[in-house]
Amino acid sequence: MALTARCRFELVKATPWRRLLPLIVLLIVAAVFSCRALAQPADPHIRDIESRSRLAERMQELHVPAVSVAVIDEGRIAWAKAWGAANTDTVFQAASISKPVAAMAALHMSQYGNFGLDEDVNAKLKSWRVPENEFTANKKITLRRLLSHTAGLTVRGFPGYPSDGALPSLKEILSGVPPANTPPVVPDAEPGSEWRYSGGGYTVLQQLMVDRLGWSFPQIMERMVFSRLGMKRSTYEQPLPPAWHANAATGHDRNGSPVKGRWHVYPEMAAAGLWTTPSDLARWAIELREAYLGKSNRVIEPSTARQMLTRQQAAGKPTRWGLGVELHGDPPLAFSHGGSNVGFKCRLLLYLESGDGIVVMTNGDQGNQIVAEIMDAARALYHWPALPLASP
Repeated sequence: MALTARCRFELVKATPWRRLLPLIVLLIVAAVFSCRALAQPADPHIRDIESRSRLAERMQELHVPAVSVAVIDEGRIAWAKAWGAANTDTVFQAASISKPVAAMAALHMSQYGNFGLDEDVNAKLKSWRVPENEFTANKKITLRRLLSHTAGLTVRGFPGYPSDGALPSLKEILSGVPPANTPPVVPDAEPGSEWRYSGGGYTVLQQLMVDRLGWSFPQIMERMVFSRLGMKRSTYEQPLPPAWHANAATGHDRNGSPVKGRWHVYPEMAAAGLWTTPSDLARWAIELREAYLGKSNRVIEPSTARQMLTRQQAAGKPTRWGLGVELHGDPPLAFSHGGSNVGFKCRLLLYLESGDGIVVMTNGDQGNQIVAEIMDAARALYHWPALPLASP
């Protein structure tokens, strides 16, 4: 029989206060620690970076409404901070930093025999195949060449699509068929003969991964990378699902006007479609370093990580790129990647020996200047070695 409200009250009245004492003590301790946590001062480097980079002024001068940063110190996230119209959970378009994250998932699949690093990708492509021509007569397009931008494929980058417009299928993008707004992805140089940045190559990679597993690309990335690394604020879903809109940064042009529809849509997900935060990208970078050092294999084995961070060849000479990332030094001192979508600019950098690094994301077309100034300020404060940081 259900207790009446009066009976429940009488039971509470009858409960000895001693039974409640442990709970009361626990609540008091929790409150004290919460207050102490709130009173903890922010990392002193944050104010130094704000000052050295003249961040508030530069955001206003360059019409960049939001900047978000995560700093990595000795292989862990030391701090994260957002300025302007954002918080540390706000997702930004990672643009071309989508590529190295996708590369890690492709290498995970390669480890389990889904495709070989040096086999012809046409052997595993089903929905679409790379057109054969005189350039592929003697050498083939392989996963290694797709990831290292040495496949000889066309289409450097993608402008994206208005959020209210028609979106092409992946096959239409690769074939250059309307409503696709870019030319077809075709070989126009012998594979392995030169290094040339190609978003088209990563779109071929996307089709290869989807054809092999039969899952959507966002599903592949969630299962292979995000769930394994705790990247809870990351998705390749394009268009961005409505549930994410409230805490997604709006892209802005050079004059500070919002991009129509807030952002462009990128069905070329592996090349440009990742939405994420600096902290999640920092988790990914930390994992790559940990695997490289032989301390983790949550996504790729240490031997695969070392391949990823080895300079790849073009025309018999080493390039500045590994498998998905730009490398600085040989053996590598650091790896990095930048990103540039309509209304979004960003960059990631991690030093391999020290485990120090930084991720900066912005939502303005002039954000690259702020990215560079923040990274310069961080480099001076943390005494990081100077490295050339060429944009993709």
